Amino acid sequence: MDPHTISVLYARNFQFMFYGFAAAWVIVALYIISLARRGARLKKELEDVRRLIASEGDEPQLRI
Repeated sequence: MDPHTISVLYARNFQFMFYGFAAAWVIVALYIISLARRGARLKKELEDVRRLIASEGDEPQLRI
């Protein structure tokens, strides 16, 4: 192979490597966003449960 062909192949390989890394970073970013949203939902649900428990404590309870 001549040097020009080799340099073109290297350039193409670096281009595909860049696309691969870019795709990997996009996937990681989407995963982190997903985790953050899940955490926010869990936090809200925990607050709802705490509020429910607190409101049940105010009501008289029947004991049998």
